[in-house]
Amino acid sequence: MGKVRAFIAIELPTEVKSSLSGLIENLRPGRERAVKWVNPKSIHLTLKFLGDIPERQLVDITSALAGATEGLTYFDLKLEGIGAFPGLKAPRVVWAGIGGDISKLMKLQKQVEQSLVPLGFTPEKREFSAHLTLGRVRENATHLERADLGLALGKLTPENASPFTVSRVSLMQSTLTHSGAIYNQLASIALDKNKKNMIN
Repeated sequence: MGKVRAFIAIELPTEVKSSLSGLIENLRPGRERAVKWVNPKSIHLTLKFLGDIPERQLVDITSALAGATEGLTYFDLKLEGIGAFPGLKAPRVVWAGIGGDISKLMKLQKQVEQSLVPLGFTPEKREFSAHLTLGRVRENATHLERADLGLALGKLTPENASPFTVSRVSLMQSTLTHSGAIYNQLASIALDKNKKNMIN
């Protein structure tokens, strides 16, 4: 039996991806040499990267996700800010920030991570950072190119900050190709719609 490169994520609605596409198109001109931009259609909010796992483990992971999300309700997020890791002066990763009901997002992420510990997945030492990766600065980008990108990022804000509802969590497969990663949904676990307006 083979292995699958997998991760757990929140998939984004079309209108959010459209807004992210607009941000990338504002930043792209003249910066193709310095930055490898992400295809907006493939952007997602990663909760946990699993790596290369045996196919036989997918059933157990899906079951663990079902347990982790039990009793958790729909919640709203929105695009909020844009920036770079480690900072705008020397950017390496360009990101769009996430706002909204962050407390519910953090709870979801923590429960997902804890549910996978019995299956052998070690929790991340770094605190979860809610962000959407838009591009990665190439290793050979010059200091001037990095500084130019940082200045451009400082002037931009997401165009559409309308909230979007998180209703499910997905187990995803990532297949690496020469033209970039291809993502496929392997399983999807729904949150509890009926309790959206109730206090957990």
